[in-house]
Amino acid sequence: MATPVEYLPTIKEMPASERPRERLQAYGAGALSTGELIAILLRTGMEGQSAVNIGSRLLKDFGLAGLARCSFDQLVNEKGLGPAKAAQLQAAFELGRRLLTAAPDERTQIRCPADAANLVLSEMSVLQQEHLCTLLLDTKNRVTGPRREIYVGSLNTSLIRVGELFRPAIHANCAAIIVVHNHPSGDPTPSPEDVAVTRQIVEAGKLLDIEVLDHLIIGWQRWISLKERGLGFS
Repeated sequence: MATPVEYLPTIKEMPASERPRERLQAYGAGALSTGELIAILLRTGMEGQSAVNIGSRLLKDFGLAGLARCSFDQLVNEKGLGPAKAAQLQAAFELGRRLLTAAPDERTQIRCPADAANLVLSEMSVLQQEHLCTLLLDTKNRVTGPRREIYVGSLNTSLIRVGELFRPAIHANCAAIIVVHNHPSGDPTPSPEDVAVTRQIVEAGKLLDIEVLDHLIIGWQRWISLKERGLGFS
């Protein structure tokens, strides 16, 4: 059931200095609330609702992460959104995801687990299925490109073929990898299966002479390093 949202004035009813677009021009995008940013994307309301009201209601009903997960059909079925506005929202979220893997020449050096987590947290924390990926690193622990997706679905030792996981690293002649997977529940607590998979991957890396620097589990805006916790790493 939709959460009631108090009436907010339309953008035209606001004083010029308080309108989202004018505030963005004056103070920068960082000064705006998430609802105001969504209102700028929507531009105008539909069905008698202002863009500000629609944005506030969507955030209350879904939260920002939930809104990013919504399919096109889900958005179109929301009151006040049509195909054009649903497309604008999905395009904005997709641009944000792609920005995380842009500029491959600007190689990020991994000095600690947080460096790796920051590369994938925003994107992987909103995934609705479990994804297992790798980050490929050179001899100086610099990331050589975007994350490589290996599996989609529940992590299971009986299903994972370690050769597939290391194949991108072997082809790219990488010195090390970091394994990353997400928990769609939002809780990054490692399961016994996660630890068993990690142990299997680390042992395979030793045989292939490719160091497994870490295995990160991504939850909703949280993450856990199995290496820091001594889980699966000897």
